[in-house]
Amino acid sequence: MASTTTFSDEELARIRAGFPILSRTVRDGRPLVYLDSGATSQRYAGALDAERAFSEEVNAAVHRGAHQLSEEATDRYEGARATVAGFVGGATDEVVFTKNATESLNLVAYGFSGSVAGEAKDPRLDLGPGDEILITEMEHHANLVPWQELARRTGATLRWVGVTDDGRLDLEGAHGPALGELLTERTKVFAFTHVSNVLGTVNPVRRLSEAARAVGALTVLDACQSAPHLALDVAALGVDFAAFSGHKMYGPTGVGVLWGRHELLAAMPPFITGGSMIETVRMESTTYAAPPQRFEAGSPNAAQAVGLAAAIDWLGELGMDRLHAHELALTERLLAGLAERPWVRVVGPTDTTDRGSAVAFVVDGVHAHDVGQVLDDQGVEARVGHHCAWPLHRRLRATATTRASLAAYTTPAEVDVLLDALDRVPAVFGVAS
Repeated sequence: MASTTTFSDEELARIRAGFPILSRTVRDGRPLVYLDSGATSQRYAGALDAERAFSEEVNAAVHRGAHQLSEEATDRYEGARATVAGFVGGATDEVVFTKNATESLNLVAYGFSGSVAGEAKDPRLDLGPGDEILITEMEHHANLVPWQELARRTGATLRWVGVTDDGRLDLEGAHGPALGELLTERTKVFAFTHVSNVLGTVNPVRRLSEAARAVGALTVLDACQSAPHLALDVAALGVDFAAFSGHKMYGPTGVGVLWGRHELLAAMPPFITGGSMIETVRMESTTYAAPPQRFEAGSPNAAQAVGLAAAIDWLGELGMDRLHAHELALTERLLAGLAERPWVRVVGPTDTTDRGSAVAFVVDGVHAHDVGQVLDDQGVEARVGHHCAWPLHRRLRATATTRASLAAYTTPAEVDVLLDALDRVPAVFGVAS
């Protein structure tokens, strides 16, 4: 198997030097092989430095003071918003900072229930009995449960696009209704992931958004597993909302992003109320600020937003196309190695066509948690379980899977360490190899 990626050994060494944790050892002094970036990536040192600089140099309440520190803190916070807007190809007033992508997706779902509170300002956001919500069977729970709750609150019907045996969306209806049957004039919103956090499948976002627009439905994109790996252009993708988290893209925890078309955000009610998101307050009633402030009640995680911006700047320096090519080469290496082990079943696409760098698999006769323990004993940190995608695992007949998620700092040698560690599993548990 070829060992080259788009990054030279020297470039990879420089990348890894930006993540001090990668130099530590784990079990019995073994080098850390971190393959769980799909759950949370390691933090780029420049992002940590930006957070620290905010706290040490300008720490103050943003948007709340006329003194110098507050003005400087606000400038850095709004500068971070501008960086995020540039990253996704949107406008600054379309970027809302949240605490994570889960909150972002809940915020959007709540916005569709405005009719329940008599607050709907746009008929496209007014859901009720007879209306339909469409999702897919490969969603993370964060892009499933909020829509279940929306259906429960409004009386709308929840439907979903199925998944094929090889881990693709069943758009043609091989195992159930086709997309054309599911998207109808009753569909108000279609929410779907860009890249599956389990399967690594890259979905045809433009096709899905155009199909939704043809019937008047709005689209919500879970971009958590694409933002760290692929160039993200919301205009080119054609979606109406997109959500992602800082901690999966080499930035801090505690900060997420919701991008939404301005006219839609302007029509939505606030999700959380209180300070900072108001225009005027009287004892009888309150009027709300325009987006994005309408959706940023209370004191935001300003230092974390600044750290996220630093991580985004670093990704821009790397080049998203080069980064994706690097990860695709590693994924190809891993898939080829797994294919040489007949006692391993890959759950999801087995080639790199329209694929990301998360690879989930099952070892015949061994539970994923036991596989994970053997890997951990060799210093390999991988994810085990259902990865917050329980319905998907049921569909693909997997109680649980082991997932390796590759990142900018992953090396070809680390893929080989994983494969070598995996070879220990059959002997440890007395199953055929």
